Amino acid sequence: MNAPLHTTIDRVTQRIIERSTGPRATYLDTVARQRSSGPQRAGMGCANMAHTTAALPASDKLKIHAERTPHVGIVTAYNDMLSAHQPYEPYPEFIRQHARTLGATAQVAGGVPAMCDGITQGAEGMELSLFSRDVIALSTAVALSHNVFDAALFLGICDKIVPGLFMGATQYGHLSAAFVPAGPMTTGLSNDAKAKVRQQYAQGLVGRDALLESEAQAYHSPGTCTFYGTANSNQMLMEIMGLHLPGSSFVNPGTPLRDALTREAVRRAVINTGRTGGEAICLADIVTEKSIVNAIIGLVATGGSTNHTMHLVAMAHTAGVLIDWDDFAELSAVVPLLARVYPNGSADVNHFHAAGGMGYLMQELLAAGLLHGDVTTVMGHGLAVYTQEPWLDGEALAWRPVPRQSADTSVLRPVAEPFSADGGLRLLTGNLGRSVVKVSAVKPEHRVVRAQAVVVSDQQDLLALFNAGQLEKDMIAVVRYQGPRANGMPELHKLTPPLAVLQDKGFKVALVTDGRMSGASGKVPAAIHISPEALADGPIARVHDGDWITLDCERGILELEVDAATLAARAVQHPDLSHNAHGTGRELFGLFRTHASTAESGASPLFS
Repeated sequence: MNAPLHTTIDRVTQRIIERSTGPRATYLDTVARQRSSGPQRAGMGCANMAHTTAALPASDKLKIHAERTPHVGIVTAYNDMLSAHQPYEPYPEFIRQHARTLGATAQVAGGVPAMCDGITQGAEGMELSLFSRDVIALSTAVALSHNVFDAALFLGICDKIVPGLFMGATQYGHLSAAFVPAGPMTTGLSNDAKAKVRQQYAQGLVGRDALLESEAQAYHSPGTCTFYGTANSNQMLMEIMGLHLPGSSFVNPGTPLRDALTREAVRRAVINTGRTGGEAICLADIVTEKSIVNAIIGLVATGGSTNHTMHLVAMAHTAGVLIDWDDFAELSAVVPLLARVYPNGSADVNHFHAAGGMGYLMQELLAAGLLHGDVTTVMGHGLAVYTQEPWLDGEALAWRPVPRQSADTSVLRPVAEPFSADGGLRLLTGNLGRSVVKVSAVKPEHRVVRAQAVVVSDQQDLLALFNAGQLEKDMIAVVRYQGPRANGMPELHKLTPPLAVLQDKGFKVALVTDGRMSGASGKVPAAIHISPEALADGPIARVHDGDWITLDCERGILELEVDAATLAARAVQHPDLSHNAHGTGRELFGLFRTHASTAESGASPLFS
């Protein structure tokens, strides 16, 4: 029997509901109007209908023209640049064929871009990364704007792709909808071994050939990268919110079970239209204040990506739900850390899945009163079905209860014996603004750093100082002008290996930035997403080399040890950032940079 809902979770949820009253009512009113009017094809002119079905087989044309059966739109992020998205290549035809067996039809409504942060790390293209999320949201809305569908299936995996698809999908909240994962690649080189080679390369102990060989062994086949960064955090979020099928997030590509789950996703999307005898369940029924809270809980319980302190805010906003970093911090304080997956441990997501995965995690959280169970999902009402795992009974897809015990407590633990009593995501406040820090991978002895600032306005400048041997000391690296308005807020993951090297040498080191770290943020304490950013005249713009800073993850403090009068009197001269506006398509994103909201507001130009 499940325990009553934790009082803090109930209180935070009620606060979000009250805060969101106006925007949520407006959103639901729009959904209701769209839902009542139905798909546009019901009253579409003959020429419009002919355009819709021109390329379809005759049998599909007949069904659509006669308005007899559900029509499913596919929005796909397929490309074969990304290993995670390469498996999607055959999905459209696979979905079309299975839809026909259900008496339905399906079309690719449109495609969205999908870029890889792993490819663009440290390069100019990374400055398009964050805003690609908003481009994907816009592209999703355009794809569905023909308004001829009863349901939609969203094919996407990686960092900005799922948040962008979600943001676009909520604008069609009247549709039956499901997100369809493709699964992680099989386990390659261990994450610990990969990290060791990266640090050796940063120290000049091994060459590029050794580094490339290591990386190629880690990222070796179709499927999602196996560390627990933003891509796999996305999959966790979609499952705990009820937008994936139970247990489907981390099943490997190209397996019979993966194919069976994809077929079932098509079936659920068709059933949830309500046009085949089942109950109508639309996306807006699933995405609620409670499911958003469940998403935050899942994030902190698994030590998920810090990128979601921005993405989830933006995602929720498009459904009329307003959340902020206080909500994350208060939930993290009462939700224990139940998973250790790299960079919070040595295991990868395949190990997590084998240990019990999402089903075991949700079973534990529900039983302890740490998750809203009274929500709607693609499977119907209630979250209990998500404590089951999929399997093949012959060729038939079936679900069975997950084991009551974790198969590996070094990876996945019960609530009664967590890795830590809290989720490890902290809000930092002080005279430098508001920021977040993820401490689930940071050892307790490294969580409080008081040191002098080393100030740079470009990550390459910090790398140059490291390579010149000028950072061999206790220090807090202040890397500013990395916010969304300055340069699109690129990830600064390239800084992780050198900072880790300094920490391993015994120096007290930390990072303070208005930029982002990767979803793979690791063992060095990093106060990130500082708001307001330097270009918006945030206090971080007034930090000088040698200033003393205290970064205290335990007490939630980020304090520049300069009195208020002195700080206010310091003149600010922003550096020349014109180089951030040219090349690699950055000219096209000037409007995005100019109108981006703060990190805590989602870092989006769509609702600045």
